[in-house]
Amino acid sequence: MNIEVREIKTRNGLKDFVKFQLNLYKGHPYFVPPLISEEVNNLDAERNPTLKDVTPFYFMAFRNGETVGRIAIMINHFEVETQKIKKIRFGHFDVIDDLEVSRALFAKVDEIARANGLEYMEGPMGASNLETAGMLTEGFDQLGTAIALYNYDYYPKHLEQLGFVKEKEWVEFRLIAPQTIDEKIYRFSEMVTERYGLKLIHFKSKKELQPYIKPLFDLIDESHEVLDTYVPISKEQKEFYAKKYTKILNPEYITFIKDRDDKLCAFAITLPTFAKALQKAKGRLFPFGWYHLIQSQKKNDTCEFILIGVHPSYQRKGVTSIIFREAYEIFKRNHIKYLETNPELIENQSVQALWADYQPTLHKRRKTFRRDVK
Repeated sequence: MNIEVREIKTRNGLKDFVKFQLNLYKGHPYFVPPLISEEVNNLDAERNPTLKDVTPFYFMAFRNGETVGRIAIMINHFEVETQKIKKIRFGHFDVIDDLEVSRALFAKVDEIARANGLEYMEGPMGASNLETAGMLTEGFDQLGTAIALYNYDYYPKHLEQLGFVKEKEWVEFRLIAPQTIDEKIYRFSEMVTERYGLKLIHFKSKKELQPYIKPLFDLIDESHEVLDTYVPISKEQKEFYAKKYTKILNPEYITFIKDRDDKLCAFAITLPTFAKALQKAKGRLFPFGWYHLIQSQKKNDTCEFILIGVHPSYQRKGVTSIIFREAYEIFKRNHIKYLETNPELIENQSVQALWADYQPTLHKRRKTFRRDVK
């Protein structure tokens, strides 16, 4: 049977592009659906300024009039032209269990890559470094999160059969929130606070949090600029992500630390998980999706580590002891029993060492895959 691959160029087409994934995973016990309206806005270059320096292409595959697959293809021009990395990115890859459909979709990636002088492809990943990356390769029987991708177990098998190999790998842990904390951690964190003149910042409202969003992204840039492949976050991206994430952040679960010069030097963002609430919402805020999301922030026994950052000049100085002392107080106050780390690069041993006292269980792995352009 012939497979037809069509490019999607309209907003209505993007809605169909997003809905295909929700239909493919309808009723799945571990898949966590995105909100349709938000996902469409993220893909729409007219609505998402982070795509300013990116050329995106969206394709859907059809057979006998039925949608059987989709893929997003992205050229990040800073990466290609400034960093001289001849890579084309792919993401939003979803497909029925038919290798020929996957083959037809990746033929489009090859076609666009060749037309733009690019040498290899990597994915799944987003248009920027702040987007979700990594295809699930272990943990298919574990509930997904709002941040990380979920996929069927045949996805990586398709890629391997098409000649892809592993590029990067992430691990995820499920943790048990501690019911007590060693007094030594309190004493050590107090010593570190006093030695470096550090100041804890707590927030009572999202309005109080707003002035710290730009410094937060500046700190992320400073922490990652040593990596050769890191793509800096543009001003437009910072503004877009600030607006996007401020809506969902719960100020009670955030800890910021400033140094004696009043500059942000460390932060930890955690959040009661939205996973089950998003499953109940089924991709829509209305009529009842908003209610499930609000309730998840009031009644929840599971929390996700969204992001932890420490300025390079304060790393290995004990600042994480302050972060974990504060996290313990937050979890205890809100009756949190379980924690999700979300993806961490497998070679990032220093971060993984932080979970030693949390009874860690490695329950998910994910990878990006690479293949030379044909």
